[in-house]
Amino acid sequence: MAPKILIVEDEPAIADNIRYALSTEGFEVSWCSTGEEAIAIIEGNGISLVVLDIGLPDRNGFDLCKDIRRTSALPIIFLTARADEIDRVVGLEIGGDDYVVKPFSPRELSARVKAVLRRTAAAGDDCGTNVVSSPFHVDRKRQRISYFGKPLDLSRYEYRLLEVLIGRPGWVFSRDRLMDLAWEEPEASMDRTVDTHVKTLRAKLKEIRPKLDPIKTHRGLGYSLKESL
Repeated sequence: MAPKILIVEDEPAIADNIRYALSTEGFEVSWCSTGEEAIAIIEGNGISLVVLDIGLPDRNGFDLCKDIRRTSALPIIFLTARADEIDRVVGLEIGGDDYVVKPFSPRELSARVKAVLRRTAAAGDDCGTNVVSSPFHVDRKRQRISYFGKPLDLSRYEYRLLEVLIGRPGWVFSRDRLMDLAWEEPEASMDRTVDTHVKTLRAKLKEIRPKLDPIKTHRGLGYSLKESL
């Protein structure tokens, strides 16, 4: 079954372009122009991802995102005509998964939709249910990970990186694959960025269990989470 994408956009011409681009990629696409309609569609319709315009006629897209995040970890990609960095930061901090500034290429947006869905699938996401992999506990609704019952203080990318590893214990992920799954713009980062984040993750895990290293390095290949801890 094709993933269902909801476009929340009050400009019909933009919505039509997005809908066409996503439909040609095999997605099932719905469209609405207000936040109120969006909430009604999201409830019980099996939506896989929301493309959300910030400037809606009935409410601010950021506020709508906050409402969605109270009950769901549904992936959200923001659309906006404003390129201010503060808007991007706010959007990501309140739970957005990506951010696209108008004008944009529908093909670029399609690529970002597929990237976000890949990250979600790799993390074992089921749109809101907690994922448990002892001794880790992942709460996607709140984007928190606990280790032996203690919450970890993680940066955004540390969280995403560890979430990917937890979702597939024993799987060896190359640096490039980890960047593709955990970073918004992997092409803009260096693969050694993964090494830096793994190093800080290990330090934070060792603060809780000094003698245990759950992340295994595979020289020349990448990283995996040990299957038995």
